[in-house]
Amino acid sequence: MKHIIILGDGMSDHPVEKLGGKTLLQYAKTPYMDLLAKEGKTGRLITVPEGFMPGSEVANTAIMGYDLNKVYEGRGPLEAASIGYEMAPEDMAIRCNVIYLEDGKIITHNGGNLSTEDGDILMKYLNEKLGNEHVKFITGIQYRHLLIIKYASKHIVCAPPHDHPNEEWKPLLVKSEPGWEDVHEPIIGLDGKPTGEVRLSGKETADLINDLILKSQQLLSEHPYNKNKAASGKRQANSIWPWSGGYRPSMKTLMQMYPTIKSGSVISAVDLIRGIGHYAGLDIIKVPGATGLADTNYEGKTKAAIDALKKQDFVYLHLEATDEAGHDGDLELKINAIQYLDHRVIEPIYNEIMTWNEPVCIAVLPDHPTPVEIRTHVKEPVPFLIWYKGIQADMVQQYDEVSCTTGEYGLIELQQFMDTFMKY
Repeated sequence: MKHIIILGDGMSDHPVEKLGGKTLLQYAKTPYMDLLAKEGKTGRLITVPEGFMPGSEVANTAIMGYDLNKVYEGRGPLEAASIGYEMAPEDMAIRCNVIYLEDGKIITHNGGNLSTEDGDILMKYLNEKLGNEHVKFITGIQYRHLLIIKYASKHIVCAPPHDHPNEEWKPLLVKSEPGWEDVHEPIIGLDGKPTGEVRLSGKETADLINDLILKSQQLLSEHPYNKNKAASGKRQANSIWPWSGGYRPSMKTLMQMYPTIKSGSVISAVDLIRGIGHYAGLDIIKVPGATGLADTNYEGKTKAAIDALKKQDFVYLHLEATDEAGHDGDLELKINAIQYLDHRVIEPIYNEIMTWNEPVCIAVLPDHPTPVEIRTHVKEPVPFLIWYKGIQADMVQQYDEVSCTTGEYGLIELQQFMDTFMKY
């Protein structure tokens, strides 16, 4: 039995008055999700452990079967892995958004939908002006970049910018975790032993990052890219915003955890998902035209998933567009993104594997809700379905947040999903 997880990031939502009190999954036309729910089994999944924020790095790691309390190191190290940066023991890697500020507030977390090409120009500019032997800016994808700070502490409190739209940015600057203000943590080497060196304290690290934020604002405001944007009245990419930092993680591969998986791939436009896949032992497949937005290359990602599944045992296919539409508060765009996922991804995959002799098990789910009326992640259970040819179906007839509450799997949590999925 081969296995494929199709994940619509942030796809689940709340009831919306404009839609007659329906959620977006209830309202959208999703005949193939509904078909898989009708022919398969459904339930709800808690994807975020107690004590963790509902970020995609947390939820996707849990969905893949990992105990967050043992492996979690934040987004930064995952994104470092995805772009081929091998972290040294003394490194602290932290996600570095390029965002848009106006009138003292965070207007958007994505720098006005910054392109990767323009993001690369700005990252190289900042690295030239602010980088040194301890600080390095590295290009990622679109607005999602990477900051490496040697000897920095991960024990800081950072505000994810997508959680604070239209809020004042100064009160959200980085702070030390309580109790770590003056602690100089020893650095642990790859052999698991202290190297004899220590890290900056939490306060020293927070002060350093805040200084980089303030300096970036001045530098970015002077860059021709933003001067042109300002002149045309468009949103700019006028500040960095680092968050979710950590050290090099220690994770078993999926092959070590689930012996039936001999090989597998991850397909995503998002660095942190590729990074999870890297540490999970999966091949990273990069699809031309995969943007993480509603204009992504759905057909290319679908073909890549089918081709990978022909050769391998396991595929993790991640689609980001639903989450981005939720963060933008764009109801129509999120409905379209859900429908694109159904008819441009799930439909061709289902039709293809129905012609195969070898059975394939499909799971469809989000990692967390990103409700359009809230514009940020929320910590709530998500609906999921599991299907393969011949599975004994439950009574659920369609795939959505409400219908799946009566599914046969009931309410499960965290690693239970992967354990359940891999039983087939």
